[in-house]
Amino acid sequence: MADQNKRLGLIAGNGRFPFLVLDAARAQGLEVVVAAIKEETFPEIESSQAAAVHWLSLGELSKLIETFKREGVHRAVMAGQVKHKQIFSSIRPDWRLAKLLLSLGTRNADSLLGGIAKVLAEEGITLENSTSLLEPLLAKPGVLTKRAPSEPEKKNIEYGRSVARHLAQFDIGQTVIIAEGACVAVEAMEGTDAAVERAGQIMASLQSDPSTLSRALTVVKIAKPDQDMRFDVPVVGVKTIEGMRKAGATCLAIDAGRCLLLDGEQVTNAADESDIAIVAD
Repeated sequence: MADQNKRLGLIAGNGRFPFLVLDAARAQGLEVVVAAIKEETFPEIESSQAAAVHWLSLGELSKLIETFKREGVHRAVMAGQVKHKQIFSSIRPDWRLAKLLLSLGTRNADSLLGGIAKVLAEEGITLENSTSLLEPLLAKPGVLTKRAPSEPEKKNIEYGRSVARHLAQFDIGQTVIIAEGACVAVEAMEGTDAAVERAGQIMASLQSDPSTLSRALTVVKIAKPDQDMRFDVPVVGVKTIEGMRKAGATCLAIDAGRCLLLDGEQVTNAADESDIAIVAD
């Protein structure tokens, strides 16, 4: 068995986030054992440089624990999205997860993932912050693009942050989309990209004269007040910017130090090309 101190478990959801964590961990000399979620993880994870890749379905908590124990994993990270609607519709819990679900007071993602983290800890597996491996990708404070937010966009951001922080207390979502001081859309289980697309559709359906109502959208994405950086970390990528461009969004506000720019400078470059302002506070 390899040195257990050099072994890191990676519970991989979808997107590029797990690959970034894997590469960063390997750069630090860690051997990464991947628990890939059949319903979510990109199949390309098989061709990564992981020490081992094990596939399991949502709900197989016992299999996850057994796999990590067999591989000598005592610390792990979660990286990559698991769609909320998957968690509450497609999941087929084993006995251990079923017991956990019955013990939850509320059925939101935070309570479920927090419960899983507690079960893992009881089995000698510590869940750590995935962002600790990706510090350079955390948003720095200030304007991140060539263009700063305009005065109307600043007003949208101020209002949007107020709305988003109230909603975040109830774990409804991390993103709101604002136009001229009006809340056009709120993220729920569908995720940020789908919420932005829906906001664009709503604005496109309005029949009023464009001269009397700005169609420009401001997207505000925040961390929760008590954000647990071990899971459900706010992320923004080039795909987010592309979705904003299609929806007619001109500004993105995020939380400095608590939101990952998954594609690094490619995110700000894509925003500059579309004349989208990004600011982190």
